[in-house]
Amino acid sequence: MERRITRSAARAVAALIAGEENSPSVSQAPNPTKVNKRKRPNPTTTSNAPNTLNTPKINTTTELKSSNDRNPAIKQEKPVIRPALFDELPHNLGSVPPPLSVATKPTASIAGSDKENKNLEGEQVASLATELQNTVDKATTKLKKEPKMQTSPTGRKPKKNTYGLTPGVSPFPELIRPTAEECEDVNQLLSSIHGVVTAPATIPEPSLTVTGCGEVPSVLDALIRTLLSGATTGNNAAKAFGGLVQRFGILSEGIGKGSVNWDAVRQATVKDVFEAIKSGGLADIKSKNLKAILDIVHEDNQARRATLLDSESKNDSMSKLVPEKAEKDKQYEIACADQNFLSLNHIHNLTTEEAMTDLIKYPGIGPKTAACVILFCLQRPCFAVDTHIFRLCRWLGWIPARANEVNAFSHLEVRIPDHLKYSLHQLFIRHGKTCPRCRAATGESSAGWEDGCVIDHLLTRDGKRKGNGPTVVSKKKASAKSAAGKHSEESTEESELSISDETSDE
Repeated sequence: MERRITRSAARAVAALIAGEENSPSVSQAPNPTKVNKRKRPNPTTTSNAPNTLNTPKINTTTELKSSNDRNPAIKQEKPVIRPALFDELPHNLGSVPPPLSVATKPTASIAGSDKENKNLEGEQVASLATELQNTVDKATTKLKKEPKMQTSPTGRKPKKNTYGLTPGVSPFPELIRPTAEECEDVNQLLSSIHGVVTAPATIPEPSLTVTGCGEVPSVLDALIRTLLSGATTGNNAAKAFGGLVQRFGILSEGIGKGSVNWDAVRQATVKDVFEAIKSGGLADIKSKNLKAILDIVHEDNQARRATLLDSESKNDSMSKLVPEKAEKDKQYEIACADQNFLSLNHIHNLTTEEAMTDLIKYPGIGPKTAACVILFCLQRPCFAVDTHIFRLCRWLGWIPARANEVNAFSHLEVRIPDHLKYSLHQLFIRHGKTCPRCRAATGESSAGWEDGCVIDHLLTRDGKRKGNGPTVVSKKKASAKSAAGKHSEESTEESELSISDETSDE
């Protein structure tokens, strides 16, 4: 018996047929490979659109009717299936989340979850912001503690190298030599052939023809003279110093009358300074270092003047309590700066350790040069180690074989008694230059070897030695040869340490 089609069923079929006619067929569906995957589908249109790929097409009312006949209790609803083409987000970002109807209101549990998620996100953002701020604060603090390194007017960065000095502490604590008794014995033996050496009570007036190693009253004068005497002979150093005097003149009046006009040297070009000292050896590097030293001294003098004047104006009521010597020193420094007279004489008021630290900051100045200034100009106990002293102390076993000139200085400065530092320094240099067995490169074939050595029984010689064949050179000729080659030999040997001092900051 044929069943009657109700009006509601007819309307449903008509609407379904109308929707299918408006939708594209399977053959007209867009090519999945050409679809822009970056375009996200509209959830509302996706959920309402018919599935043209998987849903069979209903063509007649009969099919719907027969389906209802089979199971009239089941209401026929069209399944909502999103096309597989839009199931994945672009760039492998995962699946598309299920659409949420605009009319759908979140339940209480969902609303609470969203609130918790928002609180969690807020905490994460706050934590990240705190961490970033801490990083910025640390970077800012580091920049404040370590300001950008300033450069001198010559473009050179200030030297920071302290050479690994260990004031008051030996770098070789396991080596207990030399003992005080050993130092006394060697000092007595060398004095027996080279004469007793004592430190002068007063410093002689500076010579304009001899450089020396700092035996002048002015600290700056002593520093530059010692710099010029490095890695060359005494005669060549004197020529270099004389060249400065001739080219730039001496002060005829005011503070420092009779001294070299160092401010004129400072204002000259490096080329002019080079031409003045080129006869002294290593003029290229020495002229650059000399100019840089004078520039730094000038800057420091002007800065100290400003500081002293400022402190004087602030502490005017306390001026009567300032010691007389300190007041004179202050006025002297202010006058030097006012007259552009370059000075390092404030170093006289520093401790030995402070003086060493202050001196080695200058370009070309190492521990050996600084120690000479302290020993001869400041008249403080300081065992400056040159190449002769280094060689003899190694042969005596006073320093280990692995030592260099710098840590040898640190060790010997601790081990040698203060009252013997001046005399042993001078005696070692004299002996190292003149003893046929203790010069740098001598052997049994050397002239005068048979004369022996007063400390021969204490030495274990190493290093380059001459052959052991017999010599036919007479003592008279050997003596003349030794005197003629004395300065050139000194130049070769002293360059081992002096060049190291001058190039260490390069």
